[in-house]
Amino acid sequence: MTLATLKDVVQPALSGGYAVAGLVTLGWEDTRAYVAAAEAENCPVILQAGPGCREHTPLPILGKMFRHLAEASSVPVVAHLDHGYTFEECKEALESGFTSLMFDGSRKPLQQNIDETAAIAEMAHAAGISCEGEIGFVGYSGGEQSAGTDPEEAAKFAAETGVDAMAISVGNVHLQTDKDGGLDEPRIRAIEAVTNVPLVIHGGSGVPMAQRKLLAQTSNVCKFNIGTELRMAFGSALRTAVNSDAYRFDRVQILKDTHDPLVAATRTVLRGFLPAS
Repeated sequence: MTLATLKDVVQPALSGGYAVAGLVTLGWEDTRAYVAAAEAENCPVILQAGPGCREHTPLPILGKMFRHLAEASSVPVVAHLDHGYTFEECKEALESGFTSLMFDGSRKPLQQNIDETAAIAEMAHAAGISCEGEIGFVGYSGGEQSAGTDPEEAAKFAAETGVDAMAISVGNVHLQTDKDGGLDEPRIRAIEAVTNVPLVIHGGSGVPMAQRKLLAQTSNVCKFNIGTELRMAFGSALRTAVNSDAYRFDRVQILKDTHDPLVAATRTVLRGFLPAS
């Protein structure tokens, strides 16, 4: 059994000069492919159930699915709640077998975010699992605008919440379909100067590959969340499978055709976070 907590995988990354991918899942097909890719690259992986995934599949089912894959895996696998918005939602994830809770209070006033995140971190740690928090709001492509992380607020947040990892807003954007942007490296360095907590980049799909690798190997960014990039790969593979035979109707056969292309795309993502050889 290689079920791991978030702390189990980000602390070695922090000291080892690499990062771990938090891969946003939507169902069995992509989740299975992510674990297969991690095994092929011999690296840990964080399986993430975000709000969209949870709308489609209940947390208890997701917890069992993640744990089932982890128990048969040769590499560490984290069962992670992504963007939990309430204490109750985080508690349900814990009770469903998740090994890491990400509470998102980034839209709230600083002290409220600290207090609520600290309560969830305390609950997580009492159960032997991990907690990620977010300071500075990460916006959405074509939607809400980001509010960058203030280094002094980040230091206060890290010290007073006890989180195992801290998501920051440094030019990253959720749901970005291109890599034309980039992260604010001076702001990342300023945050590193005031806290040793492992840092997390949400919206990693929009970060250029070269910058991902640089930060994974030279900064305290130990986790990059990747969703859109792999959803696009899955969608492309599914479109090809559906269009290949107008008379094929068995969805299991169709979905099987997405596996190998998604494993290949995921392996490319994972290689970008590995330590320098």
